[in-house]
Amino acid sequence: MSAQELATLLGISSHAVEKQIANLKDKGLLKRIGPDKGGYWEVNLENRELNS
Repeated sequence: MSAQELATLLGISSHAVEKQIANLKDKGLLKRIGPDKGGYWEVNLENRELNS
């Protein structure tokens, strides 16, 4: 799902979605699997922060 598709679904701007995705990546909650082209992002619950 693209950031634009997610923004439309949630009723927020694509910039807001991208900001939240960057936040999740910084916290280690999203992990990249594969190359930039053809890869995908996976939710990584092993690194979740308990104090969030």
